[in-house]
Amino acid sequence: MRKMIEAENAVAIGAYSHAIDSEGLIFFSGQSPVTKETGKLAEGGIKEQTEQCFKNLFSVLEAAGLTADHVQKVNVYLTDMGNFAAMNDVYKQQFHAPYPARTTVGVASLPMNALVEIEMIARRPR
Repeated sequence: MRKMIEAENAVAIGAYSHAIDSEGLIFFSGQSPVTKETGKLAEGGIKEQTEQCFKNLFSVLEAAGLTADHVQKVNVYLTDMGNFAAMNDVYKQQFHAPYPARTTVGVASLPMNALVEIEMIARRPR
């Protein structure tokens, strides 16, 4: 059985749920660095955009009643792999060891010309 999770502070720029809880596995939709206040991309560069992606994701995580410690897998999409180090500096501040598994992929473009988009998978404790 699937259950939709929505967060008041996250933004959806398409027809999708913020996350779906499927029997204790929570699949998060990719979050762009869009701010709830303006509906536009966070101002600044890759650092600010990565921080905003995590603000959006963690608001959904909180709405699910979970914390960063429940995150099992993260997928990061970058439009410029030259931004990897700066993204990684922000990323490593979001989690503690043992870190979630992660994939980082270079892509041609993202919605609204964002520099980064991030999605996650979390697990509820049994």
